[in-house]
Amino acid sequence: MDELRAALVAHGITLPSLRVDLPSFAGTYRPPAGLVALGNCNTATARRLTAVLQGDGRAPSAAHLELDLLAVPKAVPDLRRAVRGHLGEPCADVQLCVTELVANVIRHVGEGTPVRVRVFRAEARTRVEVTDPDPRALPVLLHATGDDGSGRGLALLEAVALRWGVEQRGGSKTVWCELGEG
Repeated sequence: MDELRAALVAHGITLPSLRVDLPSFAGTYRPPAGLVALGNCNTATARRLTAVLQGDGRAPSAAHLELDLLAVPKAVPDLRRAVRGHLGEPCADVQLCVTELVANVIRHVGEGTPVRVRVFRAEARTRVEVTDPDPRALPVLLHATGDDGSGRGLALLEAVALRWGVEQRGGSKTVWCELGEG
């Protein structure tokens, strides 16, 4: 189920009830009007899922992963799995960076903020980008002490990334980092 959930997330498809056994659930569930039994999704999502599974849909590029989601804590595990699935190998540092950048949006811009997460490889580097709609809430690297309860996210990112930065564009900002291979 985790692999299915990650594959669907990688295609931009969100099905809220994927935490249940789909075959038994779909056989007994009567959805409300406008929804289909698979995962409590709307008809447009069901059609997109069908197209992807039949090979007619737009699959993510092998070169990059791009996901639009809401910055909420429960989205992070699926996002981490999608990144791992996309890269096709263990990628703890990349997953850490994605997690910390989304956590910064949750903490400093607000839980439920729409974000776009991009992960792609170029030459011998992996680039992670998280874009949110608040160009004013800029990340600040703090030097947390042992007693501080927070403030270590960007320090962790700086420790594993080759470099990181912020790009502001109109009504949004993108916080990015680049990691070396291996």
